[in-house]
Amino acid sequence: MLRVLFLFLLVTQSFAGGINLNNPILFVTQFPIANDFATIGSTFANHSASMQSVGRGGDLYIQYPDGTLRNLTREAGYGMTGLQGANAIAVRDPHVHWSGQKALFSMVIGAPEQFDYNDYFWQIYEVTGLGQGDAVSISPIAGQPENYNNITPIYGSDDAIIFTSDMPRTKNRFNYPQYDEYESTPTNTGLWKLQDGQVKLMQHSPSGSFSPLIDSYGRLLFTRWDHLQRDQQASPVNVFDAFNYTDESPNATAINTVAEVFPEPRPAESALLDGTNLEGHRFNHFFPWQLNQDGTEEETLNHVGRHEFHSYFNRSLNDDPGLVEFIAGGGRPNQNSILNVFQMHEDPNQAGRYLAIDAPEFATHAAGQLIAFNLPVGADPSQVQVEYLSHESTREVVDEGITPPLEHVGFFRSPLTLNDGQLLAVHTAETHRAGNDGTRANPQPRYDFTIKKLTQNASSDWIPGTRLTNLGDVTISYYDPDVLVTYTGPLWEMRPVEVVSRTVPTLTQQTLQAPELQVIAEENIDLAMFQGFLRTNNLSVVVMRDVTTRDELDLQQPYNLKVAGSPHQTIGNNGLLYEVSHLQFLQGDQIRGYGGISNPDPGQRVIAQYLHEQRAMSQNINFTNAPPGSAEVYPDGSVAFFVPAQRALSWQTLSPTEEPVVRERYWITFQPGEIRACGGCHGVNQVDQAGQLPSTIKPEAFRQLLRHWDANFEDLIFEDGFN
Repeated sequence: MLRVLFLFLLVTQSFAGGINLNNPILFVTQFPIANDFATIGSTFANHSASMQSVGRGGDLYIQYPDGTLRNLTREAGYGMTGLQGANAIAVRDPHVHWSGQKALFSMVIGAPEQFDYNDYFWQIYEVTGLGQGDAVSISPIAGQPENYNNITPIYGSDDAIIFTSDMPRTKNRFNYPQYDEYESTPTNTGLWKLQDGQVKLMQHSPSGSFSPLIDSYGRLLFTRWDHLQRDQQASPVNVFDAFNYTDESPNATAINTVAEVFPEPRPAESALLDGTNLEGHRFNHFFPWQLNQDGTEEETLNHVGRHEFHSYFNRSLNDDPGLVEFIAGGGRPNQNSILNVFQMHEDPNQAGRYLAIDAPEFATHAAGQLIAFNLPVGADPSQVQVEYLSHESTREVVDEGITPPLEHVGFFRSPLTLNDGQLLAVHTAETHRAGNDGTRANPQPRYDFTIKKLTQNASSDWIPGTRLTNLGDVTISYYDPDVLVTYTGPLWEMRPVEVVSRTVPTLTQQTLQAPELQVIAEENIDLAMFQGFLRTNNLSVVVMRDVTTRDELDLQQPYNLKVAGSPHQTIGNNGLLYEVSHLQFLQGDQIRGYGGISNPDPGQRVIAQYLHEQRAMSQNINFTNAPPGSAEVYPDGSVAFFVPAQRALSWQTLSPTEEPVVRERYWITFQPGEIRACGGCHGVNQVDQAGQLPSTIKPEAFRQLLRHWDANFEDLIFEDGFN
């Protein structure tokens, strides 16, 4: 008993801080890794538990309103001081349960002896005993993927655990790791759910998803890296000995090709663009996305897009005067352009108001300008307006030798609005590029993140104020594993969350829309039986009511569209008219290898291939002379197709000569049993290019697909026991 009391006194401190709290704050400390590429603080590839990516020595803390500070991991027997060894830890991503009585976080345990290259993985833990004076308990979550990095865990409305992981979509070690679409660096594979001991993929992300949260409406929100473009590591210069595998299986054959079919070539691939009317395609940002908690209906938050957030992007074709570059102008409601949305957080006092960070992709450990925007359920995304909470200069890196402007007060991370309206954030006063002013053995990281209360100055800009804690310096050493790294200084204070009970939001799930329900009823289809067939075969159905309709703002891809062989068309002006005959689907196959055919690196990158997964293709109508992976556009403009679930997909409309007309710019994942319907290729927010409301026709293509299924797969349904 005396030993326990001594330990409690050792790890419990009391400070008279300058912030008046109504509720405790849970946060973590982390070793300050100076490098900002694929490390713990980076915008992407921040999931690795290697010694180069995350040091050891941080802990999970809670600070109470009276100033008392507890080191929860030390109380529970985790972690060590000084030289980090087998009991060393690093911690990240705390998330409090709806009750306010427990929390999830991720932790990695262990540090190597010199020259020992051990594998370490982040795993999810649950902590209880958060009340002042309670006995703390920390336990690993059963059933999570082992030997993979599981991070950013949150509780769903039904207490399922939702998290990101680098476990391959296939759950096949041959496909580990998945490389991103930009730097070909290992990334997480998307959002996963752990429930009743089963782990399922909610959303497949070829370049990674980050920072999930459940908002007050029950929507699962997250930041996703959108980079659907061709592999810059493979062409025009094959810098990494890139090649393709024949498929995703461990028995796949490596073949000497870097051929890609989608999307169009990048601007740098001039040899592929010469003689075409293509501008070249570049695509790279981090946007807010949403899912239902059953993984259905993936889309950007409220369908917000580049037209609402960005300041510029190019057109797709250069020989159509009706297509123009997008340049944000005075007529757009949002006058504050942003590029990225990181570390999103909903204001607990205003449903649908989200605070976030717009940060550069490199150089600042994902720290930058504090922003906010309102996108509650049902809000028109074309009317969104971004607030610059901190000064615009706080998202820009100041060059070495240049004095920053007075308004540049440093960089922010992880905004947190408390229930009483106070605003906290992680902050560093550094304005220059992240770096190491010391050596590998004795680092002196430039960035010193601490948690601070923010206040507004005379210009209404939010600026850093009082610190939450007074944690002092530490002396920590570990092998990285070749060099003994020794550091004396402050640890980073990261990811603050308020420990308070919250109303459990609605458990959101897909709701079928009226046009499709009407078709199902008219065809006398048993919906439960049909969706059971889809789930058993890991399939979804995609329905587009009218692929000739596009949002009125999208003048960067063709918008005067006509169904080939039909009078049906949607016209935005008197410019060039494009006929469409098919919608071609593409699946994200993890088949791009690196390192050369003779000695390939482990893992692969996702590239787009024409839809070929047999379990989907075998169920679809066999359209005569259809291009690979494609469905016919029906005379009313509709398309319906069986597609594989739990795999990133994209698509493009084709002309009768099989030339792409309108290309989808995002990957989308569907869930088994999902019937996903939308109005057209680029969903309409208010009106389409002809000034018409979004299509609500009963899609003929869906009707014919249901008839095809009913006529051909009834026996299969009986065998599988759906009736």
